[in-house]
Amino acid sequence: MKNLAIIPARGGSKRIPRKNVKPFLGKPMLAYSIEAALATGLFDEVMVSTDDEEIAEVARQYGAKVPFMRSAVTASDYATTADVLKEVLGNYRELGYEFDNFCCIYATAPMVQPKDITSAFNRLVSSKFSVVYPVVQFSYPIWRCLDLEEDGTMKRHWPEFENSRSQDLPKEYHDTGTFYWYKTKEWLAGNLTIGGIEVDETTIQDIDTETDWKLAEMKYKLLHE
Repeated sequence: MKNLAIIPARGGSKRIPRKNVKPFLGKPMLAYSIEAALATGLFDEVMVSTDDEEIAEVARQYGAKVPFMRSAVTASDYATTADVLKEVLGNYRELGYEFDNFCCIYATAPMVQPKDITSAFNRLVSSKFSVVYPVVQFSYPIWRCLDLEEDGTMKRHWPEFENSRSQDLPKEYHDTGTFYWYKTKEWLAGNLTIGGIEVDETTIQDIDTETDWKLAEMKYKLLHE
């Protein structure tokens, strides 16, 4: 069984310029995802898909492969992650390499844990699922959410739960946006059966603003203390 780690890392980050190689607590942000993938011991190849020479050099420095550069099409603002993944798998196929499973690990996930990547992989290969990714429980019950009208009026989105105790409401989860495991043939064929694993909230943080960046640094320090 052959496994591939794909780490998409485009050079044109808009909200935080050069985010993928910006220093995060002493190392380029990208380095953490590479090191987590390598630490699992699961992958025949850990590669970075990029259009940027500096990112490619950082990737190689931390142990990843960059066997080819991303095309102009998949480096555009309109390309999706799926476009990038299909291009990578197609390029490997042209080089004579096929992989049974692959994992897309985002470059801006410095708290991602090797044990979680491994746990998701084990669920993937031991189940009917063709896709497995980590989820985290909402920190507050979504059933108690409010709608804010333009005039400032607040309304319960689900008024039937207004007087419900939080502990009596169903638990709900959201995608962490850190990594995704796929069975290659099923994913390419569009046969998606999705499974998940629950992870700790300290291992995730969207990083789109400078405030997000500072929160991620705080979480990383907390996680590793």
